[in-house]
Amino acid sequence: MLFGIEWDTSNNWLFAGSIFPILLKGLVVTIQATVLGFAVAAVLGLVLAALKSARLRIISWPARLITEFVRDTPLLIQLFFLYYVLPEYGIVLPAFLTGALALGVQYSAYMSEVYRAGIESVSRGQTEAARALDLSALRTFFFIIVPQAIPRIVPALGNYLVSIMKDVPVLSVVSVLEMLNVAKIIGDRTFNYLIPLSMVGGLYLVLTLFASGAIRYLDTRLPKQGLPLR
Repeated sequence: MLFGIEWDTSNNWLFAGSIFPILLKGLVVTIQATVLGFAVAAVLGLVLAALKSARLRIISWPARLITEFVRDTPLLIQLFFLYYVLPEYGIVLPAFLTGALALGVQYSAYMSEVYRAGIESVSRGQTEAARALDLSALRTFFFIIVPQAIPRIVPALGNYLVSIMKDVPVLSVVSVLEMLNVAKIIGDRTFNYLIPLSMVGGLYLVLTLFASGAIRYLDTRLPKQGLPLR
């Protein structure tokens, strides 16, 4: 008995049909964790890239140290730290939010390097022109440089979106009922792992193909000269 349902494993097709709705619930959690984790990584990665691009070493060096520390420590350790250590200091977060934040923090370090490469690909003349117009460094960065850099790095950012999606199963260690964890529970109760795990693999394949196709479409649609600002 699981989720109020008694499983009949005598017929593989009937068994697959009976567990499919529950796997879809896990799929929704997987997508939510992917979207939230990617959003955190995109924003935090851009902030780190901006700090690392600062001329003052007192600003750029700490940002570089943080990036290296996050990149060089395993995602699982960061997840355990957020989930088990922070509550000792009065910071208690739901398992899902903790997992999404861990994904976001981990991948923000990688995405900051992608942003940096995109920023460096923008002609220095753009910055000089902004200075000539007496624009502040902050306005120049977010309204001149970043809009021109993003279309050039969409494929790389898309790759990290897919990577985040495939790392969501790590959240099962803190009891997040994402798709793979649901399949494992079903296998534990029915002693039939082949069907649920195969279905999860198929659903992940569909998700990955859809995400890759959307990224390619977006890459062809975005103007290479930069995003328009109105």
